[in-house]
Amino acid sequence: MQDKPVPLTRDGHEKLNSELDQLRTARRQEIAERIKHAKEFGDLSENAEYEDAKNEQGFVEGRILTLERMLRNAQIIDEEESPDGTVQIGSTVRVRDEFGDTTYTIVGPAEVDAAAGRISLESPVGRALIGHRKGEAVAVEAPDGQRQVKILQVA
Repeated sequence: MQDKPVPLTRDGHEKLNSELDQLRTARRQEIAERIKHAKEFGDLSENAEYEDAKNEQGFVEGRILTLERMLRNAQIIDEEESPDGTVQIGSTVRVRDEFGDTTYTIVGPAEVDAAAGRISLESPVGRALIGHRKGEAVAVEAPDGQRQVKILQVA
């Protein structure tokens, strides 16, 4: 089975590479030290520290595999402004809805950071905005029903 492309900004690609490097070097070494130290306590069958360290090791190795797969399938997205002014992956969009003005940057799922306004192109808002232009009103299908947002600016 072929993995699907993972859209990433250049910044997102660098961050994932940095995280991968940190996990492969520092985190693996820290966990190995914890496991070595925990083994010194004796009986491993009732050793909570050893069990916790092994669980963390499994999590870190799983994350490493995930990051490697995402980076192997990375598709770097062009963050340049759309020549025709439409919202695309990498666009920063200011919208207005019943709650006021909000600014979003449309990114791939691997780079989502809602607190920083980075939303996935697969999210309800991201999916609704893609392909639309400044001045257009767009219907967003949200879990609590449909709402309207007006696109104020696309950069």
